[in-house]
Amino acid sequence: MLKKLQYNSPVMLTYTLICAGVLLLNYLTNGWTNMYIFSVYKSSFLDIMQYPRLISYVFGHANYAHFISNFTIILLVGPMLEEKYGSKPLMEMMGITAVVTGIVHVLFFSGHLLGASGVAFMLILLSSFVNCQKGKIPVTVILVAVIYLSGEIINGLTTNDNVSQMAHLIGGACGTVFGWAITKGKD
Repeated sequence: MLKKLQYNSPVMLTYTLICAGVLLLNYLTNGWTNMYIFSVYKSSFLDIMQYPRLISYVFGHANYAHFISNFTIILLVGPMLEEKYGSKPLMEMMGITAVVTGIVHVLFFSGHLLGASGVAFMLILLSSFVNCQKGKIPVTVILVAVIYLSGEIINGLTTNDNVSQMAHLIGGACGTVFGWAITKGKD
């Protein structure tokens, strides 16, 4: 039976397993690991942990519901993108999205940021470019941007929750930039 299983999307599956392990570790440490390792927040730039946290926060999740909401999207969209663009480029896009979002959060926002939602939104927007032809604007890009990003802007202005609409917007913007860059590079 195990011989029939295929590890078909190494980056997405490994990312999922790491995040599940970090979630379990957070429960075992009663929140300590999320607070000090797997979230990013304003601190001194002399704090040596400030720099690894600019990436490590995308591995932490507040709870199982938070984890599921991100990985439902990531596991639906990610494998297709990994097959289309390759594991290494997709991992680089995820890393860039994490660092850009982390830096913006540290510079302009207060509180802790954790979770993979910026990466999930990057994948959503990037997926709308999959069948894009050079010189054409895919209608899916426009619809996805209008539906998801306008919803995040509205939620950011009208609700007071612990969801970082900023991370969603930056993730979506990164996905759009990556999609345009890849499409522009097509022959």
